[in-house]
Amino acid sequence: MLTVSNITKRYGKNLACNDVSFHIDRGSITVLLGPNGAGKSTLLKSITGFLRYNGTVFVNGIPNKTVEAKRVMGYIPEIPSLYPNLTVAEHMEFIARAYKLTDYRDFAEELLDRFELSDKKKKFGDELSKGMQQKLNLCLGLLPRPRLLLMDEPMIGLDPHAIKELKKMIEEMRAEGRTVLVSTHMIDSIDMLWDRTLIMQNGHLAANVTREELEQNGQKLEDLFFSITESAPAVPPIETE
Repeated sequence: MLTVSNITKRYGKNLACNDVSFHIDRGSITVLLGPNGAGKSTLLKSITGFLRYNGTVFVNGIPNKTVEAKRVMGYIPEIPSLYPNLTVAEHMEFIARAYKLTDYRDFAEELLDRFELSDKKKKFGDELSKGMQQKLNLCLGLLPRPRLLLMDEPMIGLDPHAIKELKKMIEEMRAEGRTVLVSTHMIDSIDMLWDRTLIMQNGHLAANVTREELEQNGQKLEDLFFSITESAPAVPPIETE
């Protein structure tokens, strides 16, 4: 579903992503782990086409910057970007019109209900608390039902109920054959969800393993993560297919 090849991105002299390559299968959940500054957000923004970079990205066999690819790809940023003069309901309507969605109203109502925003429909974006803004951010990204969904630190600022609902929705997406890539540094928040994990350190992809492979080696995700991120800066890549 997603093929990333040799992505390299610099900010001046800073090498944020260094020759990153991986493939994600359709209908799977992949967790992108790494400490702050590892290059996770830069990688996601490159995949969405928001940044210029060297390398190639294909979504379902289509170059990521084409209209065809963008139609099947969704992105939920770490920091919500809401319109202060639009209400919660108007935000949902805006996304529906932007994606030319039909028969979406029942699903929109379901999302607002599951994330406890049904009674906030008439609230403006700048009237919402940070937690509510993050919930609306999730609803907007989930509404188009993308075949590939990228999420950047989606659980930061959420209350326990919202975290529970988001986990359920991620599992539902996998059951529907949709593909999810979640970037986070909160290992315990996604420990039971993932099929494959990618671990970044200093702009490098230091590990690319499936849950089955990790279990066969008798390792825990947390142990693998800290063995990489707390080791010497030069970490040899770990990749198994």
